[in-house]
Amino acid sequence: MAENIETPTVVTTHREIAASAQRIFELIADPSQQPRWDGNDNLAEAPAGQRIRGTGEVFTMKLTQGSIRENRVVEFEEGRRIAWLPSEPGQEPAGHLWRWELEPVDEARTRVTHTYDWSRLTDENRFGRARATTADRLQASLDRLAELAES
Repeated sequence: MAENIETPTVVTTHREIAASAQRIFELIADPSQQPRWDGNDNLAEAPAGQRIRGTGEVFTMKLTQGSIRENRVVEFEEGRRIAWLPSEPGQEPAGHLWRWELEPVDEARTRVTHTYDWSRLTDENRFGRARATTADRLQASLDRLAELAES
């Protein structure tokens, strides 16, 4: 695939946030909070009570265009790392992954790394949207997350 040579299929960005890892992690691990900091302007709402506690869990999210996504948690370490694979309800994941990694700098500062990995994406209908998910979009999420966590 020549397309993958031109467009990176793993996009990562990071920043330091003036808040504890636990405070930041709570905003990420509670899907009902995610639309507040989503830099892709893609998430509309998620039902309350879906706080993620481990791998294998599935949380649902309503997107801004009205469809529902199921998100399977595939990586989880409380306060440190979380990643999920989105899919259509009842379907296998299409192969793109969202990951958040938190590394405490000290008690009041945390280095946060946000990654979008579509190297295993199988649904060609999603390639355009995946290509459009640039480091700027990920940085927008990090910046909004920082604004919430630091307030």
